[in-house]
Amino acid sequence: MSEAITCAWRDPVTDEEMVDLVRSHGGNDIAGWWTKIQKYSLGWATARDTDGLLVGFVNVAWDGGDHAFLIDTKTRGTHRHRGIGTAVVRLAASSARESGCEWLHVDFEPELHDFYFKACGFRPTDAGLIHLRP
Repeated sequence: MSEAITCAWRDPVTDEEMVDLVRSHGGNDIAGWWTKIQKYSLGWATARDTDGLLVGFVNVAWDGGDHAFLIDTKTRGTHRHRGIGTAVVRLAASSARESGCEWLHVDFEPELHDFYFKACGFRPTDAGLIHLRP
């Protein structure tokens, strides 16, 4: 990362900040989403610029034991391709390891293959998925 970005584990994040980040990322920004789901998280990694603006985020859900799951990786639209996403994923992985997890899972759209496999160090594995909503 070429600019001053600070990454943190379990840094307080407001629902309003999440809505703003998701909107800038191009996702589906739902008010109240973060407040509702954060209690199910092992933790989350954040990235902030020098003004404190949330520019990166990843949530780590878990099964209460050996398995952690990366979800909702986001980088602010104006801050993409600067290593911020990789930095929050690496912090999430090391924090999950320090919390006693043995495995970190992630699923993603095909266009993110290089990001997760090359930049973040994930490896391919067999997995299954059932779409529960039509």
